[in-house]
Amino acid sequence: MDSDEILLDITDKMEKTIENLRKRFATVRAGRANPSSLDGVMVEYYGVMTPLKQLATISVPEARQLLIKPFDKSSLAAIEKAILASNLGYKPGNDGETIRIVIPELTEERRKELAKQVKAISEEAKVSVRNIRHDGLEDVKKLEMPEDEEKGMEKDIQDLVNEYNKKIEDALKEKEQELLTV
Repeated sequence: MDSDEILLDITDKMEKTIENLRKRFATVRAGRANPSSLDGVMVEYYGVMTPLKQLATISVPEARQLLIKPFDKSSLAAIEKAILASNLGYKPGNDGETIRIVIPELTEERRKELAKQVKAISEEAKVSVRNIRHDGLEDVKKLEMPEDEEKGMEKDIQDLVNEYNKKIEDALKEKEQELLTV
């Protein structure tokens, strides 16, 4: 692996960290209906834990409502049970054919709680970026290049870390703004 490959590898890993951060932020709801808030819900379907989105279509008929229409009506009770067990704070309503979830308005306390949650998610992303930096610096040392080149590589890697930490901070500010705006 040469120095360019190391930088490309680091950039790729940091991009994936940002992508993961955005996906995790999407699951934190801000009072509006968002089908991705159900992404982590696993349903026991014929003895196998299956992601909800593989068992049903999830749509947003109104701004604060989710409609879940299972492909197999016999899975309705299992889907409802999984949503309740997911601790998302949703109260699913089962009409025998579909499940409706009305998203409750967020209280000020809940908004602050969610803001803390996204802050913790962003901290995890920063730790991930630092770990990527550490691994990259280890790879640079293995190249046994002249000291001035090594220092240059370390500076390039640190520049990438700074750039991606700024992206994480920007994403955090954006999500906090979304959560705290009533």
